[in-house]
Amino acid sequence: MDVAGCLGCDLLAGRRDLPGGIVYETAWWVVNHAVGPLNLGTLIVGPREHVTAVADLDDRAAAELGPVLRDTARVVEAICRPEQTYTCLWSHGPGTRKHLHFAVQPVTAALVARYGGLRSEQLQARMLAGGEDPGSSAVEQFSGRARELFHGIRSTPGRAIPGPG
Repeated sequence: MDVAGCLGCDLLAGRRDLPGGIVYETAWWVVNHAVGPLNLGTLIVGPREHVTAVADLDDRAAAELGPVLRDTARVVEAICRPEQTYTCLWSHGPGTRKHLHFAVQPVTAALVARYGGLRSEQLQARMLAGGEDPGSSAVEQFSGRARELFHGIRSTPGRAIPGPG
């Protein structure tokens, strides 16, 4: 199902610009860089279909989710070398559920310092309320590197992901 006006559906259907494009995809999941005021390297894992709750995932989508989240976190860790990588479910909009997605966000000591020591949901809320968009050029470059690492995972399952370079 494709829901016009849903950010996730609009990005996947090409109705909105997606800087960096699709970084990785499986039969049920798509990975792309976050759109908006989250830091560079924040990847979004979302279902291809308009699903609004984990409870609504079918068995095949649920079976793919763990490996896709793990591999996405590995890619973020390899490129960004963060202090921590947050993996957060977001699917709630004003008054209603919205397209389910997981934000896989690299959090460095410098990022925490820039936001006055905030962490976790407080950091994310502050960033979403007034953070800086990383810019499409930086997102394109990051997405290209992430795509290369995902390609290595696909071509050699179980292979360790190389570090930055």
